Amino acid sequence: MDLISLPAEVDHQKIDGKFRLVIIAAQRAKELSLGGKPRVTTKSKKVTTLALEEALQDKLEYITGEEARIANEKASKYDYRRLLEESKKIGAPEDLSELEKDLKVYLHEKENLDKKAFEELFGSKKETEAEETEE
Repeated sequence: MDLISLPAEVDHQKIDGKFRLVIIAAQRAKELSLGGKPRVTTKSKKVTTLALEEALQDKLEYITGEEARIANEKASKYDYRRLLEESKKIGAPEDLSELEKDLKVYLHEKENLDKKAFEELFGSKKETEAEETEE
């Protein structure tokens, strides 16, 4: 679908102007480019054209006016970078490294115990030779 062939008529009760349409379509195109599923079937392959078609067919939900301003203020209160860093800390490799350190100590001690037990059972060659020469 060519840009020229897009319908010029917009439902002014839902979309109050061309600029609102552009903003809605741009945000939807971003969602589509990040892997969003199309809400309309079309021949268009470009995410921008697809987003415009969805907006014009009233397949998108959006808010405007005072409601949008309040939602924007609430969203700006969230520090998404901090939340992302905290979520990374929950499963951080530091926890795993502590676990790995504990396991290494445990395995190292177990190896030493196994060697000692083996030596006690069978003795080393030097010890057996020394015992034989003493007898």
